[in-house]
Amino acid sequence: MIDAHINPHIDHLLLRLKTIPENPGVYQYFNRDGTVIYVGKARNLHRRVSSYFNHYDEHSAKIKMLVRNICDVKVTVVRTEVDALLLENNLIKQYKPKYNSMLKDDKSYPYLCLTQEDFPKLLFTRNRESVRGHFFGPYPNGRMLRELQEIVRKLYPYRKCNHHFTEQSVAQRPLRPCINHQIGLCPAPCAGLISKHDYGQLVQQIEKLLKGDFGETLTEMKQQMFGLADELRFEEAEAMRRKIRLLEEYQSHSTVVGTSVHDVDVFSIMSDSRYAYLNMMRIKQGNIVYSFNYEIKKQLDESDEELLAVVIPQLHEQTESTAHEVIVPFHVVDLPDDYLTQTVPARGDKLQLLELSERNVKAYRLQCTHQRTLVDPDGGRQQLLERLQQALGLPRLPTNIECFDNSNIQGAFPVAAMVRFTSGRPNKAEYRKFNIKTVEGPDDYASMAEVIHRRYSRLHDEGKPLPDLLIVDGGKGQMEVARQVIEEQLHLDIPIAGLAKDDKHHTSELLYGFPPRTVGLRPTDPLFHLLEQIQNEVHRFAITFHRDKRSKGTIRTQLTDIPGIGPKTARDLLLKYGSVKALRLQSEEDLAKAIGPAKAKAIADFFRQTESI
Repeated sequence: MIDAHINPHIDHLLLRLKTIPENPGVYQYFNRDGTVIYVGKARNLHRRVSSYFNHYDEHSAKIKMLVRNICDVKVTVVRTEVDALLLENNLIKQYKPKYNSMLKDDKSYPYLCLTQEDFPKLLFTRNRESVRGHFFGPYPNGRMLRELQEIVRKLYPYRKCNHHFTEQSVAQRPLRPCINHQIGLCPAPCAGLISKHDYGQLVQQIEKLLKGDFGETLTEMKQQMFGLADELRFEEAEAMRRKIRLLEEYQSHSTVVGTSVHDVDVFSIMSDSRYAYLNMMRIKQGNIVYSFNYEIKKQLDESDEELLAVVIPQLHEQTESTAHEVIVPFHVVDLPDDYLTQTVPARGDKLQLLELSERNVKAYRLQCTHQRTLVDPDGGRQQLLERLQQALGLPRLPTNIECFDNSNIQGAFPVAAMVRFTSGRPNKAEYRKFNIKTVEGPDDYASMAEVIHRRYSRLHDEGKPLPDLLIVDGGKGQMEVARQVIEEQLHLDIPIAGLAKDDKHHTSELLYGFPPRTVGLRPTDPLFHLLEQIQNEVHRFAITFHRDKRSKGTIRTQLTDIPGIGPKTARDLLLKYGSVKALRLQSEEDLAKAIGPAKAKAIADFFRQTESI
């Protein structure tokens, strides 16, 4: 890891690194003037960006120079590596970063085009202005496009020649079929061997394939294969099977942007009580031109709709956007329709764009929250509690959270424990231990019911405030037991959640509601870490209490029944001699040297009496 002598901004950069997600995406490095000096893509953003600041001495001279000039880093999350490659290309063209040696020219990624003719052909092109037709792409590289062309041609042979002919010219003077027809790669429309209508149906199948809409085609091909096999036409069935395999192995070139989306801005927003987080994406000709994230500190309790009504016109002007359409998660009432056309998508490419923007704003919110937690733990915890309130739909902020856990060994020495977290921190003065009094045997549900009843009936009788959230260490069964006690027996109103564990005894999911539902939290989420801390703390507290009780119980049943022998003397003797059996073998004189003659005589008399029984 580098130090401040190499890069004076390393502390800020290391703080940034801790908040970068492990998703595919694009990262940008900035110098002290705020200029983009490098743009890169990564399958795992966190791992890739961190690699620049590890093992500095092993880097090349160019990388060392880059690292010394980095003052800040920003990331954009995308769905796939292909999308990262496309966005990287656009950003490099836009900013022309100093340390990017590739893709600085205006060379565009290639497209496939079905030409606008009576008998269309499928062309490879980088210049959308040079040919008229229906475009598909862009593709990340020419090799991928060539492979796709070969797949399409094997499935649906089309003409590849440069002859210019129409349906009328073919009818008047058909041409001679070329070798491509003889090897099965062209239906020879130039020779009149296929009609315009039939060739058009072939083109429609190609369009479906290039759009990724080939489910119906695949089903039809499988039906044809089975039909050929039933007719014992096995060679034709095998040829169809090879086509089906090609089609199934085909992977769509881009999962986010289609060329049908020309010039739009995409906005998504998330907020808590103090901050709002916004993502804006610019889309031109099916490409993500750039993606920006913004953090807005609320002055009043503005709604997301009110914030978008202010921010969209402002950013539209600042970025000099030419878009006349905005894609938004909901209709913004105060945004005039004659200013920008609003689209709230329900399906298709535009919905995928909105979902991508929302993933970016969620990742950015986690980064900001995590960074504030590292810099200001109290402020960060406050935001985590606000997120927990929002995720569970709680009526008030869960400032006081109480969590219960049971501990026993096959029903022996049953105990329970409760911990309280106040403002996201352990409040050890409010921790409580419970000896199970009414339950016989290992019954976790009954033990949970007993301690919850004792805890909250007492708080209610004494007029003390109830917790804002009750968490039980367990799943649906423990939650139902807690609900029965809280609602049906005590008639109290306390929100109840459960923390379930996996088969490795690790915190796996947060449950809430009746019937319980899983609240989606990633294991890397700081909120998940807080809940995991609460569960681990109550488990530790319960286990410690159980061990203490078990230790005292073992000594009491062996030695502390002797008059004059207390727990301390019994413990000292067991530590010295190892066991009660070894203690029986000692003479009274030896015991007197260790604990005095009076206690030694009492122990010797007790052992003589028990031996005679």
